[in-house]
Amino acid sequence: MRNLKRLLLGLFLVVVVLGVLVFVLENQQLVSLVFLGGALPQYPVSVFVLAALLVGLAIGPVLSLIVAKRPSR
Repeated sequence: MRNLKRLLLGLFLVVVVLGVLVFVLENQQLVSLVFLGGALPQYPVSVFVLAALLVGLAIGPVLSLIVAKRPSR
């Protein structure tokens, strides 16, 4: 049973890595992001999307910890 779980986890990780790789290879168009009057240099679309994903993955747990620490009414 333990080996089956490891095999399924490994298979899942391979699928995720291949999905990210395909996404990056398919989104190579250069774009410039403009936010609040400031423009970033041109990077592929995939860089901005993956950066937004990583920021969201970092902020989500922090916000949940803040909400969990609040005293209940």
